[in-house]
Amino acid sequence: MFLRLAHQHRQFVQDLVMNLQALAIVLERRGYPASCYTCGDQMNSASFMVSLGNNHLIRFLVSDYGITWTEMRDDRELMKLEGAEAINQLQELANLVKQSVPAYASGKTLAKKS
Repeated sequence: MFLRLAHQHRQFVQDLVMNLQALAIVLERRGYPASCYTCGDQMNSASFMVSLGNNHLIRFLVSDYGITWTEMRDDRELMKLEGAEAINQLQELANLVKQSVPAYASGKTLAKKS
């Protein structure tokens, strides 16, 4: 059972990394400076970053050790989420990209406060 769960977790992380790479490409095409770096070719971790203007930065990290969403403005951490909450915020970002809305002009954080 545990070997099966470990395999599923690796597959999940790889899928997430591939989606982060695709999101970075789409954001770049929309004019937002974005990047997604991975270590090696096994795609078992990634560092995704996007600048949303006005010193507003999103950093999303994924690895076997965890998943983290960090939102910063003017080099100050506004919001840090982990696990499922971090993935939900990533979905919010992807939804805004789909809508082609200039999402961050208002100066608000993307993350919703609980």
